[in-house]
Amino acid sequence: MTNTPAPPRTSPLHDRHEALGASFTDFGGWNMPVRYTSDLAEHHAVRTAAGLFDISHMAEFWVQGGRAAAFLDFVLAGRISTMRIGKAKYSFVLADDGGIIDDVIVYRTGEDYFLVIANAGNRDAVAAAFDGARATWSATQAFIDGPLEGTDYAVVSGGAIPRVEDVTDQFALVALQGPEARGILSSTPGVEITGTALDELGYYAWTDGTFEGAPLFVARTGYTGEDGYELLIPTAQAGALWDAALAAGAEKGLVPCGLAARDTLRLEAGMPLYGHELSRDIVPAQAGLGRVVAVDKEAFVGKDGLSSGPADAPVLVGLVSEGRRAGRAGYAVLHGDDRVGEITSGALSPTLGHPVAMAFVAPAASEIGTELTIDVRGTRIPAIVTALPFYRRNA
Repeated sequence: MTNTPAPPRTSPLHDRHEALGASFTDFGGWNMPVRYTSDLAEHHAVRTAAGLFDISHMAEFWVQGGRAAAFLDFVLAGRISTMRIGKAKYSFVLADDGGIIDDVIVYRTGEDYFLVIANAGNRDAVAAAFDGARATWSATQAFIDGPLEGTDYAVVSGGAIPRVEDVTDQFALVALQGPEARGILSSTPGVEITGTALDELGYYAWTDGTFEGAPLFVARTGYTGEDGYELLIPTAQAGALWDAALAAGAEKGLVPCGLAARDTLRLEAGMPLYGHELSRDIVPAQAGLGRVVAVDKEAFVGKDGLSSGPADAPVLVGLVSEGRRAGRAGYAVLHGDDRVGEITSGALSPTLGHPVAMAFVAPAASEIGTELTIDVRGTRIPAIVTALPFYRRNA
């Protein structure tokens, strides 16, 4: 008897996407819109006006109570305890050997309350990492598990264990991205900002709001290289919020956007994608993200493994080339006749008009300005190592 794979999950907004004529793809176990009209049109809309993305496939975890900040210092690579309430931070969940289980964004919502947003395909792996860290944490801190009645955590001898709750199925997540994003969100009927005003909200920060009376979490974060917001709302109100935002932005150029545009946008912005630039076989420093790791913390999961990697491990670089033929994931990168690396993401940049790629190459071939070639289906295309990102929005 064989096990039949579970069908892909669908977003709370799936019916809206079908009505808009979206094409779909399986992404992280979810059936998500890849495009509505054309990849190029959606990409350019985000760069020049605004795009609306359904990112409800992302996983959400509440970490609350019981010295939650200290616990997250232990389970994540960054120093979470120094975050101010109202701020966000990019971080990693690491394995014991330093490999990346997932990259996440952490929002501090209270003294002992945090929201952690992880990638869809890594939801189970992140949940398992939290469980494993809680077990280690409870042993080393001599705390016991389980909430006391009427409290968020158990307290023993002045200590506590945080609760970790997977709330993915309770919420939808929508990203409004582009230079017109603030004006569109401000004019969306039913949206009321009850915390920090949008014109005062800094980058990588969040504020409270409501939509038609439902709680609305508004974060000034994104994955496109443009300004914008990610909006977390209970699933029951997700469809109405989607409709209201599209209507409010219709005259400002807002369009619904799929995962294809999101991929070329994040590539131009030099943002890594798990499964391409990040994986269990990569440590943060290889991806140019060693600064995200607070190596001076006394102890955290993966710390010992980070110092044991080979000195000649490949490192992530940007590559630019001329013409119209772009290197794609898996294509070989050559220095002379020697294979020195491999493309992880590549495309003909819609904004810049020439091919761009990210690749892992040998350290000796990673200096900016180094001339390499990409094997594009048997044809060698010249490429030059360049700094990331390829594109920066105007301030």
